[in-house]
Amino acid sequence: MIETQEFEGVTQIRMSREMNGKPVYWVAAYLVDGMLVDTGCSYTSSELTAFLQQRNLRFAVNTHYHEDHIGGNHDIMNKYGVDIYAHHGSIVLIGKRLDLYPYQEIAWGYPVPTTVKPIPAIIKTELHEFAVIDTPGHCTGHICLAELAKGWCFTGDIFARETPKFIRPEENIGEIIQSMKKIMDLPTERLVLFTAVGKIIEDGRKALKTCLDYFTELAQKTREMEKAGSTVDEIVASIFGGENAFAALTNGQFSTYNLVNSLLKTVN
Repeated sequence: MIETQEFEGVTQIRMSREMNGKPVYWVAAYLVDGMLVDTGCSYTSSELTAFLQQRNLRFAVNTHYHEDHIGGNHDIMNKYGVDIYAHHGSIVLIGKRLDLYPYQEIAWGYPVPTTVKPIPAIIKTELHEFAVIDTPGHCTGHICLAELAKGWCFTGDIFARETPKFIRPEENIGEIIQSMKKIMDLPTERLVLFTAVGKIIEDGRKALKTCLDYFTELAQKTREMEKAGSTVDEIVASIFGGENAFAALTNGQFSTYNLVNSLLKTVN
């Protein structure tokens, strides 16, 4: 299942596996001036590859190695013979079979391992120049792409929503905060965020500030409760009313416990 919309010359491509006529989980890729940012999941690979026919695709970039961002790599490379680029920290992981949990198999499927190239510090299309920004925190080898002249930033998964209630165990809130600050400080008058969850946020700095303020307040509350003797589970129950339903659906991978635990470990 694919849906598209246009914004300032950028084509957003929202993709999801379809089950019983309904989308399972939307992810987004972006096509701008011949560059494709991310390739979705394996279940939508054939649809995406067909959509790109006669769209002057010249190369693609993976913002990171997760299965919902690299699933179309193999078909696109075979069909169009284009190069795909990624951070050096993601290249090995993109090139091997990933270990997935059942929820990942259901929602996104196993991507075919592919050989991609290291992305340079600046990557250019015919009309645009994109700064490649290291943005750790979500996972190994995560990058964002910033077109400073236009005030665009393709954020991958470093920013998804203003007030996240759960994260994966490998995510590091301290690093995510620093990465978001790096994006906020880009030398642009405006800042439009093109997110991998399918939202285009025109006032990107406002959204990032809201998220940073949320993390700051949450970190203060969790630290105070820890000093008073509360466990992580007790903090989750007190602040959030208990564990999020996503924890049960994702084998404990997306959980509020992980969010609180990361805040306590990494935020000063």
